[in-house]
Amino acid sequence: MTSPFAIKGVFAAALTPLDPDYAFVQDDLLSLLDFLAQRGCHGALLLGTTGEGPSFSPPERLQIMRAAISIRQTHPEFKLLVGTGTPSLDETIGLTRDAFEIGMDAVVVLPPYYYRQVPDEGLFAWYSQLMRSAVPSGSLLLGYHIPAVSGIPLSIDLLSRLKDAFPQRFAGIKDSSGDLENARRLGDLFGSDMIVLSGNDRLFSYALAHSASGCITALANLCSLDLRVVWEAHQRGESLEMVQVRLNTARSIIDRYPPAPPLLKYLISRLYEFPRWQVRPPLQPLKEEIEEQVFLDAVTVMEVGV
Repeated sequence: MTSPFAIKGVFAAALTPLDPDYAFVQDDLLSLLDFLAQRGCHGALLLGTTGEGPSFSPPERLQIMRAAISIRQTHPEFKLLVGTGTPSLDETIGLTRDAFEIGMDAVVVLPPYYYRQVPDEGLFAWYSQLMRSAVPSGSLLLGYHIPAVSGIPLSIDLLSRLKDAFPQRFAGIKDSSGDLENARRLGDLFGSDMIVLSGNDRLFSYALAHSASGCITALANLCSLDLRVVWEAHQRGESLEMVQVRLNTARSIIDRYPPAPPLLKYLISRLYEFPRWQVRPPLQPLKEEIEEQVFLDAVTVMEVGV
């Protein structure tokens, strides 16, 4: 059983290392998780958007989860979250059960993202069945609110209803909407009663000031030191505006060259000497003609070599 109070701080939306044939590289994942732990991350989300989660089959996701759990041998306090959401309820139930059996600290679950414009009633029924079937009491499920990608928002009313119905299982939300007003409303309505992890680096300080529990971001693969500084300052009741400005600038680079996985896989190899990991189609590697400009943009604001 994982305490909700343990899911807080800085989490990286971890990349998934792939070789030139698109196969998962287990040793490289452990190296990446060790790198993140040493640079201030409290944990990582596996198989999220940045980790190309929807591009992997259930057996591959199990392989990745089983490989990641080995990080506990060297970093026993490092928290592991995993994305288990698929459009199939049955498949999501199976992956979620497996995640808890393997020892994941929490699951982060996209809504079923094929049918759009579904009512909250349908989403409530879907998440309810998932929790009854796959989430033991005391285990933690977080919804994943990323409407620009999933096409399906998780409304405040839906979150409140799920929290009331499953207080020991529905723990909160990863909010990747990038919406300032949504971050404020989540804090005002739920406060510390629900885990809210911001998915947007630009909103990190603001979200913390409105009762967020921390962040899960793509940029944490590269800039976890700055994110940890902002987190620690908040714990002291301080605000470090210049560090937040630096994070905003770094985030603008990622947003300038979407989608994030090809860019991040290029930069982490160039800045920190990881292998140049492949991305799975339909994603494509960063275009060679913009690589040098991306590197020059990044090196001016990211804590290279620290």
